Amino acid sequence: MSSWTDKRPMSPHVSIWKWHMTMASSILHRVTGVGNYIGIFIVVAWLFATAAGPDYYEPLAGLIGTIWGQLILFGFTLSISYHLLNGVRHLVMDTGKALNPKFGSFLSGLVLVLSVVLAVAVWMLSGIVPGFDPLNLAGAAQ
Repeated sequence: MSSWTDKRPMSPHVSIWKWHMTMASSILHRVTGVGNYIGIFIVVAWLFATAAGPDYYEPLAGLIGTIWGQLILFGFTLSISYHLLNGVRHLVMDTGKALNPKFGSFLSGLVLVLSVVLAVAVWMLSGIVPGFDPLNLAGAAQ
């Protein structure tokens, strides 16, 4: 028998809930929103450094050019991609469509996969990936 004596309903604890894809995607949507907010400071710093001249731009470019800088930028690109695609999913759900739990879980997984594909495509097509030149695809095949 429980020792709970309060007559008010007890709120379930996090450990009681069974994690599912739509729940994780909702939490990840909020996390990527915060990540986008923080990541925009990198973009603003880059813009200011570019406008201020080479004395300010070179140290920032050197920092961003490191492996950690590249990982942070790719994470920011991934965050933007996920937040964009999941936002579209939420807009579709706001119209009353895709509310079936199984289809909602499928769409959550699809958004996750497509966000990775979109982030990689953005990096490849922008020429950021070393050794991949999107303007010289014919020359790369030879």
